[in-house]
Amino acid sequence: MKAIEQVEGRLCWNDAEDLKPGVGEILIANRATAINRADLLQRKGAYPPPPGASQVLGLECAGEVIAVGEGVARFKAGDAVCALLSGGGYAEQVCVPAGQALPVPKGLSFEQAAAIPEVFATAYLNLFSEAAIQRTETVLLHAGASGVGTAAIQLCKSFDNPCFVTVGSDDKVERCIELGARGGCNRHNENFVEKIAEWTESKGIDVILDPVGGRYLADNIASLALEGRLVLIGLMGGIKAELSLAILLTKRLKVVGSTLRTRTIAAKSKIMSNLEQYVWQKFESGEIQPVIERIMPIQDADAAHKLVESDMTFGKVILTL
Repeated sequence: MKAIEQVEGRLCWNDAEDLKPGVGEILIANRATAINRADLLQRKGAYPPPPGASQVLGLECAGEVIAVGEGVARFKAGDAVCALLSGGGYAEQVCVPAGQALPVPKGLSFEQAAAIPEVFATAYLNLFSEAAIQRTETVLLHAGASGVGTAAIQLCKSFDNPCFVTVGSDDKVERCIELGARGGCNRHNENFVEKIAEWTESKGIDVILDPVGGRYLADNIASLALEGRLVLIGLMGGIKAELSLAILLTKRLKVVGSTLRTRTIAAKSKIMSNLEQYVWQKFESGEIQPVIERIMPIQDADAAHKLVESDMTFGKVILTL
């Protein structure tokens, strides 16, 4: 098979060893994968794959099953699936535990299906499990135009949770509102603390999903309502910040750190099962849709990474094989 590897700082489409499914695994002939911020970090050496995972980039894929390992009963050769990966998506073949794969939603292409697993699993996990969000509670989504952001906007709309987004341009605010957000602000020229106070009539926000980290911590805490929850899913804005513990105590706040990639197979399989039970039918009805900025050949992975790094995208960048 062929796979993307790093050669002198560039992403190159080179020969690699064929794969065989182990116990409980399926082997997929990959048709599409997607770029995530984690791929950019891994490329820089800042986010290594967990022990035993493929060193190849790529945290999701969609394609056809070509072989199943011992103990796999749900899938057979020829099934169209998409899968949540710990690595290995930028390759012609992908091995993954069967529990981390789901049938491609009816009516969706492989390119659309490849835009689902990582971001919708992340959004669903952190909104409904980590934050334990309740119906009608309000949500602040930072990086609302990202893959996770556009997934979370649609989940919030579908499950009756009004959401507010921060993004990098006025155009992105408008597009997020078209997608289902109730409000938003341009982080370059507006203060989200002031906008949240206005939007919530000074009540504060119930749940914040934040990939920024240190730079936003104090403002996030200030924006939370009584018994609010901050779920930290990234550190794009730094790893350190000062925090007033008095505010945590008096507001009875919760701050949760959350990653998806290093969770156990059982935990990731449970997340995918929840998506199938509560969200899959929404893809098939068209109520929720994967949001795709651009589809590019996997041989252009280097250029695709530069596109994601530009912060000019809305939704996912897909690589096709």
